[in-house]
Amino acid sequence: MRNRARIMIPLVAAGLLATACTGGSTPAPPAGQTQGSQGAVAPANPDQLPRSETLYTTGTQWGPPANYNPIREWDSAVGTKGLVYETLFHYDTTAAKLTPWLAESGSWTDDSTYQLKLRQGVKWSDGNPLTAKDVVFSFELGKMETIPYHNLWTWLKTVEAVDDQTVKFTFSKANYQQWDFNLYSRSILPEHIWKGRTEKEVLDGVNENPVGTGSYTFMSKDQDRVVLQRRDDWWGKTALNMEPKPRYIVDIATPSNEVALGLLMQKGLDLSNNFLPGVANLVKGNFGLTTYYSEPPYHLSANTAWLVPNNTKKPMNDPAFRKALASSIDVKQIVEGVYGNLVKAASPTGLLPQWEQFVDQSVVSSSGFAFDAAKAKKLLSDAGYKDTDGDGFVENKDGSKMNLTLIVPSGWTDWMESARSIATSAKSAGIQITPDFPDFNALVEKRSRGDYDMLINNERQLSNSPYTYYEYMFQLPIQKQQNTVNFARYDNKKAWDLVQQLDQVKTDDIEGMKKIISQLQQIHLDDMPVIPLWYNGLWAQSSTSVWKNWPSGAGSAPKTGAVMWRNWLELGGFESLTQLQPSGS
Repeated sequence: MRNRARIMIPLVAAGLLATACTGGSTPAPPAGQTQGSQGAVAPANPDQLPRSETLYTTGTQWGPPANYNPIREWDSAVGTKGLVYETLFHYDTTAAKLTPWLAESGSWTDDSTYQLKLRQGVKWSDGNPLTAKDVVFSFELGKMETIPYHNLWTWLKTVEAVDDQTVKFTFSKANYQQWDFNLYSRSILPEHIWKGRTEKEVLDGVNENPVGTGSYTFMSKDQDRVVLQRRDDWWGKTALNMEPKPRYIVDIATPSNEVALGLLMQKGLDLSNNFLPGVANLVKGNFGLTTYYSEPPYHLSANTAWLVPNNTKKPMNDPAFRKALASSIDVKQIVEGVYGNLVKAASPTGLLPQWEQFVDQSVVSSSGFAFDAAKAKKLLSDAGYKDTDGDGFVENKDGSKMNLTLIVPSGWTDWMESARSIATSAKSAGIQITPDFPDFNALVEKRSRGDYDMLINNERQLSNSPYTYYEYMFQLPIQKQQNTVNFARYDNKKAWDLVQQLDQVKTDDIEGMKKIISQLQQIHLDDMPVIPLWYNGLWAQSSTSVWKNWPSGAGSAPKTGAVMWRNWLELGGFESLTQLQPSGS
């Protein structure tokens, strides 16, 4: 499954096991000794790893490691992308800028050409040098129709290796926002290993013995864990002047959040990226546990949870109804009653706090919304939705009964409670909503087909630009199967044209971005195709028993995110590993 920055609660673990098993896995090697990444003798049994050199993590995978394929960013084993394979750049979410990684530098030389220089001396874990041909090969894999970044080739014309260290990208149009996203999102693969693989092998292959440029290699894997060992010859030690501190990383697939909490309390776990209720008691008690903030919401914001109405079904196809629905939801009750203030209520725009500079406060003041049951009732009445039979719920404009279903995955108990809360507050405005909890895979099918009334979704994470949120909200054309964006099936050509205009604004032109984003916010708040609810946290509960100097919003501690979720190692997760210190030091 695609990793999310809100994590499943116990019951969903079993439901996802079949998904996680896709592609198979290999058993752990026999007890004894095995060769590490550079011939160093390392323990084969994770129980034999020196505790003071080992980081134990959990919260990303919920079953056996499915594959070690960096193309499959949604279900590959933890560390595949970010620890074993690397990208050209990282993105610094605090400074809001790209930071060179495999690339030493990169820039637009004209309106259709981007040129980058690779670092000297970068080697794959098998000893072969990284060259420009590997970068060309990796991007050209996207020409295969099933590869996730295939769409890049609708505006990327050619990729050329000018010399061993120089790559030139030529575009039919300059989509600056998307391009920055691709620079820190695309794993670079070794041509000498992957060349000749079929499209099915590239997309679905397990990639059993991964060869990457990263600071770790896979040492062993078992049904409930993967074990990574640090490369002593990693190029970044000299080029970046940094090195991850743990010699070994063991990511455990815990069957439930209760198990994760137990391991954390027993000092058998160093970092839990699970949603754990009751964090306030853990942080304030004498348990040696820490979170980014010592007060609510305790965590950084990671993504927005949206209520997504199906815009093709009545009455959700009526903007007036959607605006009334937005005013009927008591998000404060969800934040306090369901989450115990572990999350923050979203702004009417849904833009994350890190993007606050892009919020047009004048648009929010004139067109924003807040929970107001009386206003919701008036909006419904003015739009022609009346309670004609006296049962306390409005009917559709044609007099037919209105009983809407809100779906969230079974076992995601925080979202299940949130759905119940939404139904309760909507009732006070006269809207009848019935929560329903299909299993995750069934929900994904319904969502893709548009076979639903309403759902909660948080598919898009913090990124380099609000562009990624507006693409999620407005992308056209609407497909028969909507697999990744615009689940609401909202059809507004003007909005999509604006999103494409935003894409072609240079990422350092903040004022130019603001002008277009203001127009998009006006359309969003006028039509309310999706309704922002709350900001999910970057869940990270850390133990200081073995490792210290975890990221914190206080003092001189690192300001990155301590997180192992897929795609987040390029957003500060890796940098956090380099700043850890042994607690005994």
